[in-house]
Amino acid sequence: MELGISSFGEVIPDQVAGRALNAHTRMQQLLEEIKLADQVGLDVFALGEHHRPDFIISAPEVILAAAATQTKTIRLSSAVTVLSSADPVRVYQNFASLDLISNGRAEIMAGRGSFIESFPLFGYDLNDYDDLFTEKLELLMAINQQEVVSWQGHFRPSIPNVGVYPRPYQPTLPIWLAVGGTPASAVRAGSMNLPMTLAMLGGTPDRFVPLVNMYRQAARKAGHDQIPLAVNSHFYVADNSQQAANDFYPFYAVLMNRIGRERGWPPLGREQYEYLRQHGPLLVGSPQQVIDKLLTFHELFQNTRYLAQLIGGQSADHPKLLRAIELFGTQVAPVIRKELAATQQAI
Repeated sequence: MELGISSFGEVIPDQVAGRALNAHTRMQQLLEEIKLADQVGLDVFALGEHHRPDFIISAPEVILAAAATQTKTIRLSSAVTVLSSADPVRVYQNFASLDLISNGRAEIMAGRGSFIESFPLFGYDLNDYDDLFTEKLELLMAINQQEVVSWQGHFRPSIPNVGVYPRPYQPTLPIWLAVGGTPASAVRAGSMNLPMTLAMLGGTPDRFVPLVNMYRQAARKAGHDQIPLAVNSHFYVADNSQQAANDFYPFYAVLMNRIGRERGWPPLGREQYEYLRQHGPLLVGSPQQVIDKLLTFHELFQNTRYLAQLIGGQSADHPKLLRAIELFGTQVAPVIRKELAATQQAI
């Protein structure tokens, strides 16, 4: 099982037209976090695209390209690329360029996106939410498979037998499909032989098992087998359990309640936080607690990748995030790899 980190690049908004000092500091911190993840032996770092003042990442591939020059082996992915409001040609070109810079470490995680700010920004109609994604995913897949493309769709001008360049260092770019909890999305991923990343934000982990089963059943029905599966949840590890709980709660509550006010969710308090930590997908605790829960996830899903979504945003958070990355890479990951290798040998 690959172990990695995802980030949305939380930031305190500068609310200025230029001289964005908070954004500058956060960007440098983010690059430092990716560099450390590579140094401690984690497998992947993924950056999520947003178009909001409280997240710094609107162009993941640009930041990942900078990180590529400071890292050696870690795979570099979006988490996600909001494909519905993007041009698949430019998405492909940008990630192919990243692949060339990184010596073949680029990945695309495509999704419809749970935030909708990009639609009015780029002139798309939310009524076309599903149709946009379907059409653009098909075009991205076609570009990935062939150098010269002939294509005609509804939302984008046709491509009349034209080459798309540059081509990547890898034979093809790995394209993952990001899914929240929609059965149709899981079925689509399986049917198209696309690796799926499942985001677990609430409830209990076992409620996602039927979705994973749909994904694998759709894949087998379409003649595919053994396609990768990633699960993703909010994450924080510290030297001991109480420290982890106390460190993570303030910025987790701020983030979830800010988004919750926009979406009509009830306020999140400490009691619900502790429930999610003990029984839900929230992975917050000591290294041993994190190990135990990751192994439980693997028993449930037989996933081939886990992405730990870190939350930060203030300068005071940064040393804590670095420590969490260090513990994840040096204390958690080696045990997980050893345990799963032993299980595999016993089969």
